[in-house]
Amino acid sequence: MSPDRRWYARRSTLAVAVAVLAPTVLAGWVLTHALTGTDGQRPDPAPHPASHAAAADAKSSASPGAKAGAGASASASASASGPAAAPAPAKGPLTGKTVVIDPGHNTGNFQHTDEIDRQVDIGTNRKECDTTGTTTNSGYMEAEFSMDVSRRLRTILEGRGLKVVLTHEAGTARPWGPCIDERARIGNEARADAVVSVHADGVSAGNRGYHVILPAKVKAGGADTAAIVGPSRQLGERIGSNFSRATGSAPANYLGSGTGLVVRDDLGGLNLSTRPKVFIECGNMRDSKDAAQLTSPEWRQKAAQGIADGIVGFLGG
Repeated sequence: MSPDRRWYARRSTLAVAVAVLAPTVLAGWVLTHALTGTDGQRPDPAPHPASHAAAADAKSSASPGAKAGAGASASASASASGPAAAPAPAKGPLTGKTVVIDPGHNTGNFQHTDEIDRQVDIGTNRKECDTTGTTTNSGYMEAEFSMDVSRRLRTILEGRGLKVVLTHEAGTARPWGPCIDERARIGNEARADAVVSVHADGVSAGNRGYHVILPAKVKAGGADTAAIVGPSRQLGERIGSNFSRATGSAPANYLGSGTGLVVRDDLGGLNLSTRPKVFIECGNMRDSKDAAQLTSPEWRQKAAQGIADGIVGFLGG
């Protein structure tokens, strides 16, 4: 309304509006009174047509689905806000167990003869820190073989849920070693449930087969193997039988009296171990037939599988 209009113009307009609305309001009151009766209550409504009842039933039956849909939407919204908690890993006999794998020698040892010739204490006496290891006649190094098998072995064991530690890794900053006393210490400090040192032998041609070296009972200086002699033998027996089955190799024909098992007290890696530990000599690199196997990637995979099966069996998996 414009603010400059006079008061009598506004009054005239109001009077006209009242005159128009009065009859309409009166007619509405009369109609309402007729429909509701004198007590002011509405009469009973007429029943719904069948189509309305069906529609009501349909709505009622759809309600649970609608609620479910709403729940699903809420669930989807919750999922979108963040990932659901992962289920707890299944518990098994291998849960929480640790295996230390010791790849024999180091490819860099050939260039570090002064370092590896240093004498270390092995309890019963003193011995070289490490050696170069042997080679096949074509120059394939034992250190190459042992690292390759150890890596394959690690992959298999980790696939079974075990924690695996290698005493050293090819391609790292370590160009030689570690020394035999340090190799034992790594297994001890890891509180390993089993330790396996992977090797291949280097005796004269015609000598073939694998053998597993077990710790003798020694107590001298820092060496005391009394607690590990029994479990180490169990570990070695498991590995020997599974290795033979996986690779088709026979026990060594030049030592062990055909058992594939040899006990020694002159290896620092065994003397200084406080955890169940064995060495496995997977074959003879100087024999052409064994060398053909040791240089085969397919055969090395079988060797890793056999060793792994022995370890898992020993640990109760």
